[in-house]
Amino acid sequence: MKKAFLQLHAAVFLAGFTGILGRLISLNEGMIVWYRLFFTSLTMWVLFSLLKKLHAISVADRLKIMGVGFIAALHWVTFYGAIKYANVSVALVCFSAISFFTALFEPLILKKRINWVELLLGGLTLSGIYIIFHFDTQFKTGILIGLVSAVLAALFPIYNREFLKRVNVETLLTWQQTGGLLALSVLLPFYLQKFPVEHFIPGREDTAWLLVLSWFCSVVAFQLSANALKRLSAFTVNLTYNLEPVYGILLAFAVYHENKYLGKWFYTGFAVIAAALVIHIIILIRVERKLIHRATAVKPGD
Repeated sequence: MKKAFLQLHAAVFLAGFTGILGRLISLNEGMIVWYRLFFTSLTMWVLFSLLKKLHAISVADRLKIMGVGFIAALHWVTFYGAIKYANVSVALVCFSAISFFTALFEPLILKKRINWVELLLGGLTLSGIYIIFHFDTQFKTGILIGLVSAVLAALFPIYNREFLKRVNVETLLTWQQTGGLLALSVLLPFYLQKFPVEHFIPGREDTAWLLVLSWFCSVVAFQLSANALKRLSAFTVNLTYNLEPVYGILLAFAVYHENKYLGKWFYTGFAVIAAALVIHIIILIRVERKLIHRATAVKPGD
């Protein structure tokens, strides 16, 4: 369990850079995601093939995994769209709403009982976002796009957890990125017709940042997150990812000085979200202590 948490937090730390890179790269959100998927899937096919970590899977599983990859691609497009319409800090705060949507969707998809504590904690994060939405009207469009991104982001970890019961991490991620790339390639011409761009080919600097985004914030971070997902619930993974705004916002303050453009209601809403995270961590610690106590209380042979 401890190793899974360390892997998860390392993945969250790497994920915290994605917002910074999304603003740093001059391409629009659709092109950023397409190149990210292209470099990531190509790297995975080469790397995991050489390491002999790609396993044969059924056509049905392959298609399902690729479909989930399409959901992930749409999540990234809307996430970077929220950055373009608002800023890095607002987009990352909206990302924390996945805790609420996960608590809502996971019981419906996996036919489980609703965990009301998880749902209430997720609702608390949503109320923090509402405070920002209601009082900082300049960010409304970005927040709405960010919430769509959060809905999509809540879905693929739930499905991934089920896939990981029979498919190894490397095979899952490779087919998932490939599915997202193929689906986005079909939709991109229509998207660019609606949202035209000045150039399609990234320059030298953009290419360098896209490789950082693909190799470190995707290949490495995805593997760490997927490995953690084997031991932890999708809700725990998503709620822990609320630390991503902490890392990303601090970076946005340092790099882009976004703190100059954020009012008191942003910080009020963010404080509510942080409170939900702290409460959940306390609950997890208490549950783990109870499990350890029960395990040590049972003697061998009892």
